Amino acid sequence: MQKQLSDRINNMQESATLKMAALGRELRAKGHNVISLSLGEPDFDTPEYIKEAAKVALDKGYTKYTPVPGLPELRQAISDKFKRENNLDYGINQIVVSNGAKQAIANLSLSLLNPGDEAIIFAPYWVSYYEIIRLSGAKPVIVSADIDQDYKVTASQLAEAITDKTKIVLFSSPCNPTGSVYSRAELESIAAVVAQNDKIIIISDEIYEYINFGDHHDSIGAIESVKDRVVTINGFSKGYAMTGWRLGYMGAPEWIAKGCIKMQGQFTSGANAFGQKAAVEAIRGDQTPTQEMRAAFRKRRDLVIKLLREIPGFKVNVPTGAFYIFPDISYYFGKSDGETTIQNADDFATFLLNNVYVAVVSGSAFGADRCMRISYAASEEELREAISRIKEAVSKLK
Repeated sequence: MQKQLSDRINNMQESATLKMAALGRELRAKGHNVISLSLGEPDFDTPEYIKEAAKVALDKGYTKYTPVPGLPELRQAISDKFKRENNLDYGINQIVVSNGAKQAIANLSLSLLNPGDEAIIFAPYWVSYYEIIRLSGAKPVIVSADIDQDYKVTASQLAEAITDKTKIVLFSSPCNPTGSVYSRAELESIAAVVAQNDKIIIISDEIYEYINFGDHHDSIGAIESVKDRVVTINGFSKGYAMTGWRLGYMGAPEWIAKGCIKMQGQFTSGANAFGQKAAVEAIRGDQTPTQEMRAAFRKRRDLVIKLLREIPGFKVNVPTGAFYIFPDISYYFGKSDGETTIQNADDFATFLLNNVYVAVVSGSAFGADRCMRISYAASEEELREAISRIKEAVSKLK
């Protein structure tokens, strides 16, 4: 039998975060004490009131197929949430619930883009953006910001990247992998650029909205000049520690929502029924657990920054959201422990995993090959131990 996968799958890169997590599990299975700081997954359990709502839904028989765009009561709750918290006016027919925010972005890419189109992605970017865009046949156009810009792309950079082939602009705020958060003024500048071209759609990934250490969260879709051309992505995985529930959603212009419903209908149909019933309660219920998780993440952020700044050569900024630190570690490029020479961020991440059993993700996966991503969704004890190991490892690089 001839074993021949499609060119599409052969040309697709494996998710670097999932790959590093798998390598860590392999070493752990061999008896090594691996500390994983690679996955973007809260280490908290889903709040009890949400789990109880799922149990009640199961007992009431919510085990059947759901409408492709989601249960009406969940779509209404999301619409109300958008109005109440984000000043976004998405009606129920503009809401699409998916099997995670990742599927929502894939639906958009496949519904909006044709081969030859260009999609501008702000870098550093979440690992899957690039491959999702490529899957549609469109060309990813990367616009980068380094640590000196707090990893935030400027409006002037965006303006320079736009061509007559530009169809979408895609970014996250709070950002994965950097934790950077765009201010209202920065979003207004970006909106002013996009507003000059009526065929460009903005896709704003706001999945980390509730892990924001500033005074409030700003949504670019609330800006008048572009409000009819913004798709807002969100979900339940980060703010409610519901990663395994696989529930995300979008608010979009109705014509885009209809396209995504059509696409989702052929791939997965609607998300699970009892999970959606629980998600209604997540939005409408007591937000104290979410607020407590945010406070814990902020405390961990401050701890990790303090410890990393004690390591010679690490360049660290102060992210204001999500649960990541994205240090520039290029100081160590060209250095060696006598056996391994660090040429790039991939080498650095592999060196840490193999030598001190700490799993991080190379910045190359996020379009920033001078950096690495550390997830501080771990206990303070684990974070202290992991950074102590990192400090010990790099002390051997000369």
